[in-house]
Amino acid sequence: MSDDSVIDAFDGEVLDLIVPGSLDSIRIDRVLSMLTGLSRSEASTILESGAVTLGEKVVVKASTLVETGQHLIAILPAPESNTVLADAGVLVDVVLDDVDFAVINKAAGQVVHPGAGQRHGTLVAGLLARYPQMQALSDEGICDPLRPGIVHRLDKGTSGLLVVAKTVQGFVNLSAQLADRLMERTYLGMVEGHVSEDRGVVDAPIGRSTRTPTMMAVRADGRPARTGYEVVARIEKPQTMTLLRLQLDTGRTHQIRVHLATIGHPVVNDPRYGHRRDKRLAEDRFFLHSTALSFAHPRSDEWVTTSVALPEDLAALVPGSVQI
Repeated sequence: MSDDSVIDAFDGEVLDLIVPGSLDSIRIDRVLSMLTGLSRSEASTILESGAVTLGEKVVVKASTLVETGQHLIAILPAPESNTVLADAGVLVDVVLDDVDFAVINKAAGQVVHPGAGQRHGTLVAGLLARYPQMQALSDEGICDPLRPGIVHRLDKGTSGLLVVAKTVQGFVNLSAQLADRLMERTYLGMVEGHVSEDRGVVDAPIGRSTRTPTMMAVRADGRPARTGYEVVARIEKPQTMTLLRLQLDTGRTHQIRVHLATIGHPVVNDPRYGHRRDKRLAEDRFFLHSTALSFAHPRSDEWVTTSVALPEDLAALVPGSVQI
């Protein structure tokens, strides 16, 4: 299913999307089952509990037909098991392999760890198949059972680099670097319109939206969040866009996407925070890529730097004359 309204639909234990044409006139219990992997009976139980809204109205009848363009929100149950099964069939693109950690190039559409909307086929499942020693991090209580070795994460629709820990020392050290804002994370993002300043910083706290609980928003009582940006290129055709190099000083949920939307330049093709005007991306995913990651080695303290190029679908939007 390539409709952009389905991309990035899952956030924690919530399914939130605009119903695409491919799901028009299908029973809501079947839609929930198709999108979440839950059984039809499990979907019916969720409906009966009043945890599903369609067009801002609670829906309890499993036979209700959904319509294109309706806003569907479902509060999903937590995974039944706290155990992640290793899956060697999951893509794990390793950029750098070390005794204490591995740097992974995550594909767009890949979910990092299990949640209510994605129980199987996550990056964690692939990591456990490749690095079974990571399971000990959960068994020893160092990590969340569903997130062994996960130091930080990327949104489902975001591609690029993230580091995972393979040992206790790696996890403790890298997590501390992240918390102390010592880890350097660089993204490339294409945004709508022309950003006038060549560089700048968005320093605005982020919290859960009071109007739409499945979204984040700039709020006075939110957690501190800071995003630096630098213009790489301003593009005129096929529409006005700006390619930005972005630096994360903090790592709040959806931080880059919220901050850029706040300054009037949402990420191109972002179904949640953008204007949804550009439909030219492969698989209709938004233009955000974690392109570089740097941190101190957990043992030697030597500086480790990794980088990856834009994937083909995003690179196709960048004019050949632009030097990245």
